[in-house]
Amino acid sequence: MSLQRSDLDNQLTVCLERQFERVPMMREFHSGQWMHREYYVRHLVETVLRIRLNNEVDGYALYRVGSTDDHLAATLAQYLAEEYGHEHMFMRDIKQLGWTQEQVNATKPFFSTELLMGYLYLCVNKEGPAATTVWNYFVEWYSDQFNQVITNNARGQYGEDALRGSQAHLDFDEGHDHDELMWKVVDRAVSRWSTPETALSYAEHFVTLIGDYFMELYESTVTVGADETASASTAS
Repeated sequence: MSLQRSDLDNQLTVCLERQFERVPMMREFHSGQWMHREYYVRHLVETVLRIRLNNEVDGYALYRVGSTDDHLAATLAQYLAEEYGHEHMFMRDIKQLGWTQEQVNATKPFFSTELLMGYLYLCVNKEGPAATTVWNYFVEWYSDQFNQVITNNARGQYGEDALRGSQAHLDFDEGHDHDELMWKVVDRAVSRWSTPETALSYAEHFVTLIGDYFMELYESTVTVGADETASASTAS
C-alpha cells in the first residue's frame, strides 16, 4: 500500500493542532492575530540557522541514495539546487530589523533545532532518505499554510522594506511549485525506502519538534522579556 498525500496532510494538520493547543501564542502567531518583534526577529534568525543545517542533512541524504535510484537522486538534487542560498533572502530582512550578519553567525541554534537535525541524521543513516523527504515536504506544506499570513502580519507591523526577503522566498517557492515537487520525492522515497506507517510517524515527530521549537522561541523572547521588565519595575 502506498502513502496517500491526503493521509500525510491530515497527519500534519492533526499533529500541528496539538502544538497549537500546547504552545503559548503559537496559534495566534500562525493566524496573523499576534506579533512580537523580538520573537519574530529571532524566528527569522533560527530560520537562517536551520536552513544551513538542513542543507547539510539533505546533502547527506542525497549521498545515501547514491546510484541506487537515479530518478530520486536527480529530483532531490533539483530541489536542493533550487533551495540553496535562500537563507540570504531572510538575512536581508534580519538586517533591516536590526541584526548584523556577525550576530546571526554567532547565534547558537535552539536545542530543539539541534534535536531535529540530529533526529534527521539518525533516520537517514539508519533508514535512508525517506525521513528527510517527509521533513522537506512538511516545510513546504507549512509554508503554503502559514508563511504568507505571518509575513502579511509582520509587514503591517514593520513595513514593506523589512519583509522583501521573506516575500521573495514565498514568491520563489510558489513559482517553482515546490510542494508538488517534494510530494513526488516523498512518494518515491517512501515507496522504495520506507513504509506509509513510518512516514506518518516521521511527520508526527517532526511536528512535535517544531512545537518544541516554538515553545523555546516563546520562552527565550516573550517570557524572558516580560521577566526583565518585571525586574526593572521592581528595582525602580
